[in-house]
Amino acid sequence: MPEKFRIISLDIDHVSFRESLEQVMVWGLSHTPSYVCFANVHMTMEAHQDAGFKQNVNHASLVLADGKPVAVAGKLLYGKKQERIAGMDFMPAILDKANELKAKVFLYGSTQEVLDSLEQKIKSNYPGVVLAGSITPPFRPIAQEELAGHIDQINNSGANVVMVSLGCPKQEKWMSANSQKINAVLLGVGGAFAVTAGLQKRSPVWMQKLGLEWLHRLMQEPKRLFKRYFVTNTRFIFLLSKEIIKRRFA
Repeated sequence: MPEKFRIISLDIDHVSFRESLEQVMVWGLSHTPSYVCFANVHMTMEAHQDAGFKQNVNHASLVLADGKPVAVAGKLLYGKKQERIAGMDFMPAILDKANELKAKVFLYGSTQEVLDSLEQKIKSNYPGVVLAGSITPPFRPIAQEELAGHIDQINNSGANVVMVSLGCPKQEKWMSANSQKINAVLLGVGGAFAVTAGLQKRSPVWMQKLGLEWLHRLMQEPKRLFKRYFVTNTRFIFLLSKEIIKRRFA
């Protein structure tokens, strides 16, 4: 297993995009119960404030550096260059692999509108992918019998990879609670559903390279995301700066 390094609250796997992609497909094709979290600033700070959630993420089979600040923090704290492995990039990459290997993919989460568009996009762009099924769970708390039915449906479909889009922290908690009951690898890709489906535009490449993808999303949904980005990002920078100073002058 890859080496890990701690960024404030999360144990990030020091691994390349290619290595993580290959490992995920190994788990998927062997039906190994496992789950992958894509850690950005928001997830890191959620974990910092919630010990239970921190455990949910850190117990994942892989915790990947989704956000540019998280990847850069590895270099600042440990001198380790870490490639950014964003869920937005990982989803089309895993679909490419599944297309090549004729693997079965199951979609869990989001809205029916997004799932319908995503399924059409997958059928069009990845004809070798076997769509094993999809479920849009209700927004209300889900009953145990209903959840058990969802898990049975996923297992009976023979899925290799389950894409999960419930939003952070809900999807990480769901994967942590249920991964050992599901014979597949679970990927918490969140907003990648809408982007891959073509219903939402991603930020320009230059913004992604500069770590400004959050600014693009903020401009799209300022009211909903203002607190998350300005308050959360400020706290992340503060805590990271404290850790850098502590390491430099300890």
